[in-house]
Amino acid sequence: MGLQQLSRYSRNVRVLVTGGAGFIGSNVVDALLARGYNVRAIDNLSTGTTRFLEDASSDTKFELQQLDLLNFESLSASCRQIDLVIHLAANADVRFGWNHPRRDLEQNIVATQNLLEAMRRNGVQKLIFSSTGSVYGDATIIPTPEDAPFPVQTSLYGASKLSAEAMIAAYATAGHLSATVFRFVSILGPRYTHGHVIDFVAQLQQNPLVLKVLGNGQQRKSYLHVSDCVAALMLCMERIAGFKVLNLGHDDYCTVHDSARWIAESLDLRPQMVFGNSVRGWVGDNSFIHLDNSKIRSLGWAPTCSIRDSITDTVAWLMENKWALHRAVLG
Repeated sequence: MGLQQLSRYSRNVRVLVTGGAGFIGSNVVDALLARGYNVRAIDNLSTGTTRFLEDASSDTKFELQQLDLLNFESLSASCRQIDLVIHLAANADVRFGWNHPRRDLEQNIVATQNLLEAMRRNGVQKLIFSSTGSVYGDATIIPTPEDAPFPVQTSLYGASKLSAEAMIAAYATAGHLSATVFRFVSILGPRYTHGHVIDFVAQLQQNPLVLKVLGNGQQRKSYLHVSDCVAALMLCMERIAGFKVLNLGHDDYCTVHDSARWIAESLDLRPQMVFGNSVRGWVGDNSFIHLDNSKIRSLGWAPTCSIRDSITDTVAWLMENKWALHRAVLG
């Protein structure tokens, strides 16, 4: 679809973005507005911030509603006169999931079921859902395709996202909606709010001489820049039909040691790195995440930013926006 044709299509389309004040959500909001869509963002602001929506707030096609997806009646009202939902709101705290085990249940499963019912009540029939590559657990096929056999789940987060996927599939099979599920790798870039880059940068701000790394540093991870993530969502918005699952990640990967070294070098530091003995950084950590992206590539998408550049871009943004770094560290 050409830009002129897209503009004509998007002029009257109304998109609801859950988690719209968050890292990925606010980037999605900006991209939608730039393409002429009418956008309603909802967020409970537990981790998101209105600072990410300062540009969007000046656009007459944008509306922010502060509400929690666990409040069904308010959520149902927000789904009125909506054509498409991009569901990004979630608890994404994989590492500390066992410290508050109900959080994944409530924010990832119950909240998603509430959204599905709110959509059904209001006749909203198109959904994009952000799942995770963590649903593959300790994958036995690398790179991992969408139809890989599922192993035992390794985290509450992955289990909750897989449960949400299953409910979406049931609604789609029953004919209530069409949905595209994206299984993301970890996303990096401007407005990044949690994860290893913040952890390492915060450590090095406190002590530039030593960097402690969870696990042995040989864990292999694939990361993706948020601009490439958003581009994939925009590409698939007008292609939602039935139920389909798409991996979304980089074709490359790096070790945690590589990532730590690039982060330190971005800060012009050469710290001593202290590693643990485990192949996992924490309970639920997957030691090798590398997705097969051939399906999304067949639609014309390809990442434009390398993993190293994604990491260094994230560090640069954090150093330019230290309020976000301090906010993440303080929780």
